[in-house]
Parts: sequence; C-alpha cells; structure tokens
Amino acid sequence: MGMIDLDAVESYVANNLRLFISMAAGLLVIVGLVAVSVFFINVRGAERTMVPDVQGRDLTAALLELQVKELYPRINLRYSQSSADKGLVLEQNPLPGTIVKAGRRIQLVVSQGVMVNTIENYMGRNIDEVRMDLQSLLTAQGTGNAPPLVTIKEPLMYVFSTEPAGTVLQQSPEPGTTISGPALLELVVSQGSENTRVTLPSLVGLGIEDALEQIGRSGIDFVFSLRPPQSGETPGTVVDQNPPGAALAPSSTRVTIVLAEPDKLSENQVFGLFVYDMAKNPYPLLISLESILPGGARERLFMAQYPGGRLTVPYIQPPGAILVLSMLNREIYRETVSLPVETLPLDRF
Repeated sequence: MGMIDLDAVESYVANNLRLFISMAAGLLVIVGLVAVSVFFINVRGAERTMVPDVQGRDLTAALLELQVKELYPRINLRYSQSSADKGLVLEQNPLPGTIVKAGRRIQLVVSQGVMVNTIENYMGRNIDEVRMDLQSLLTAQGTGNAPPLVTIKEPLMYVFSTEPAGTVLQQSPEPGTTISGPALLELVVSQGSENTRVTLPSLVGLGIEDALEQIGRSGIDFVFSLRPPQSGETPGTVVDQNPPGAALAPSSTRVTIVLAEPDKLSENQVFGLFVYDMAKNPYPLLISLESILPGGARERLFMAQYPGGRLTVPYIQPPGAILVLSMLNREIYRETVSLPVETLPLDRF
C-alpha cells in the first residue's frame, strides 16, 4: 500500500472548510433578507382608500359601494319625518372623502321611515307620569334633530275637580287618533278640590326630625321661624304653631311653625335654616332635601308633597355637608353648610 499524502489531505480539508463556511454565511444572509422583507410587508399596513359618499343612497347600493372599497358597515336604524326616506342612508361617519385603511368600519344611520302611531289614552293618569312616558318616546326616536313625535301644549289647563290633583281629565287629540308626524297634545288637569279641608297635625313639643316627619306625612303648607328658647321652653323643639294642631282647615292653609333654637351643639355640628324660593305649583309636587356628608354618605332630611313658594327647613349638620333639594327626583338646588361667621377660627381671616 502507498503512503497517504497528509499535506494533500490537510489542503483538501482546509479548502472545503472555507467553502462550507462561505456557503453557511451566504445562507444566513439570504434568510435574514427574507425575514426583513416579510417583516416590512407585514408592518406596512392595509391599503388605504377613500370613503365614498353614500348619504341619500339606498342601503343595498351603499353596501355594494362600500364592499368595492373594502370597507364594512355598522348600521343604526332611526325614524325620519318622511316615508320616502325609508331604507335610505341619512348619515355616515367618517364623512365622504376621508382617507382610511381598508377594512375600516363605516357608521351608517339608515331611515326606518315614519313612525306611524296612535295617541294613547292619558286620561286618569298623573301628569308627571305622562311627561315621563313622552320623554321615553322621544328617546326611542333616536338622537337626530327630529322633533318629538308628541309634545304637551304649555301652559296646561287646570280646573278644580274631585279627582286627585295632577290627574289628566281631558285630552285632545282623543285616544286612538292615528298620527304620522309631530302632534301637539292638549291636556286638562285636575287642580284638586277647591274646598278640601284637612286636619292639621300637632307639632308643638316635637324635635326637628319628628316635626319634619309629621309635616311630610300630612302634606301641609308650612313656614318655619326661629327664636331663642324662652323660659320653660325646650331648645330644639317646636314651641308654637298657627293654626293650632287638630284644627280643621282648607288644604291650602299655610301653617306658621316657631322653633326654639337648639343649644349645646358639638363642635362638628351646625344649626341652620335651609331657605329656597320655589315657583308656586298648581298642585303639590314631590320634593326632597338630602344631605351629602363630608365622607360621601347621603341622608334624607325632608320629603313631602309641596305646593311651592318659600321652603324653610331647619337642620343640624356637620360643616362641609352639602344640602341638595330635588323636585320629582331631579336636583334643582344645592348649598354647602358652613360655620357661622362668629364661630370661625381667627386664623381664617
């Protein structure tokens, strides 16, 4: 056997190793270029397109036009004021001409046509309930600029009646009348009996909370006045009322109530008289006075059916409490309880 040429073998291995390394390096470069290309293709984003004008178009035609642009609809239905609008696109968002990415959702408001309905029977119902029903009907119409379908004619006509105050006695148009557009509803409402008489509650000797509770239950008209306690009077209690308790008086009688001011309040309590001038109502409406305490808790101070005019409610609350007056569960006024000027610390000035 011949001898192996080791120098030749080493030269062959060296040459092929350099070739292998060169090929591996080239392969890595190619893979890197492919990866970078794929990355930039993916991050480049979808093709951009212009939003077409589909307002006033039939819904089917609008959908086809959006499909050509690779755009997708999100449809909201709404009643309109003309039966000819049914099935037409009333509004769109984004607006025509806007440049967006393909695949974008386009908001379309489409007409359901005119809401054909009939006037309900509101007679025998409380006027406040009728107002809430009509407000719900307005909400159901949508959020466009269309006028409400049914509107109550103001001012209302009030008459004395044996029906409870606030009861709808007559209406025009009559129940069952078909309407296909905005209608004006004329109502005649009970003001209560002209000669209704009530037995006045006896308030003398009651503390603030008990007196307010009795007033709220009886529904009387009232006004508070304050004075320092006199000899033999208990601070913080009712010491006089006019007309007196147990008297039979017309329901419209305003009872004057005298409260002896409380004493020995703690440092975190303030005694005061909440005063607010309200419009006079044709009949009593539900009001409430609440306190929002500094910690956020709420407590009710007073609730009653009140005819309006000057409202006066005594209270004992911590400084910083917020007194909130509401009518028919809707806030109409608020104020913050503060320390009397003569009791404020000197460093406040």
